[in-house]
Amino acid sequence: MATQTKPVLYGYFRSSCSWRVRIAFALKGIEYDQVPVNLIKDGGQQHTELFGAVNPMKQVPAVKIDGVTLCQSLAVIQYIEETRPGPRLLPADPKTRAKVRMISDLIASGIQPVQNLSVLQKLGEDKAQWAQHFIDRGFQALEPILKETAGKYCVGDEISMADCCLVPQVYNAERFKVDLEQFPTIKRLNQTLLEMEAFKVSHPSRQPDTPPDLQA
Repeated sequence: MATQTKPVLYGYFRSSCSWRVRIAFALKGIEYDQVPVNLIKDGGQQHTELFGAVNPMKQVPAVKIDGVTLCQSLAVIQYIEETRPGPRLLPADPKTRAKVRMISDLIASGIQPVQNLSVLQKLGEDKAQWAQHFIDRGFQALEPILKETAGKYCVGDEISMADCCLVPQVYNAERFKVDLEQFPTIKRLNQTLLEMEAFKVSHPSRQPDTPPDLQA
């Protein structure tokens, strides 16, 4: 699909949902512009009237692409899958495609939201323990699923949307000191994926809004 302008990603360097989209853009070879939205500064720039006009939910990411504004990372990834060439992020086989969506949704709906910044900010001193508990609980479910579906990547030997979701969630797990030794399949897949250029260039340590002390 020919386009006149590059997509614009409104995101935050350490937002796992924004990182999913950055990975997908990189895998597809899509050039895009970034508008950083600092989720911490001044009480959170996502709460401004200006950003609320972009995404009424006041969350990142939001993407302006092909004359529309899309929010929710999986919706963005599936849109670029349907409109852009490059490596497939959703397999052609219906059963395999359903497995990719299942894993993606397990992470994006079942794990990440309960350890999201907006939730943790309501918890005070218990936020780290809370996040660790719910990521660990989610990984206890995810590990046996991936043990059955994985090859080189989350589902077989082709990269997919599930891989775009896994790596940012493992990053969160490491931030909150989840013991990854209990999850050997998750750990192996994460290590493999982080060697790929698309995951390197999209990493939180290499973004325009990454603070100097966190830059790679």
